[in-house]
Amino acid sequence: MNKAVITVVGRDTVGIIAKVCTYLANNQINILDISQTIVQGYFNMMMIVDVDSSLKDFKIISDELVQIGEEIGVVINLQREEIFNMMHRV
Repeated sequence: MNKAVITVVGRDTVGIIAKVCTYLANNQINILDISQTIVQGYFNMMMIVDVDSSLKDFKIISDELVQIGEEIGVVINLQREEIFNMMHRV
């Protein structure tokens, strides 16, 4: 399994989850875990996904998610799980 972490942060608006999840489904990226909160109008979502079945290169997926984020007014970041873990290690 090739896990990655997706974070989505920005002002809350209708359709953020739908837009991101539709992209993932269309690219055979399975959501393993998801958490989202809205605090005083700010949306925050973290997803653990499996990118093994996607036919696209990791960099292309990352770039396309950034583009989707720009279109809907949020910041979307995709990181490989091992890199995410190393960056957030105490």
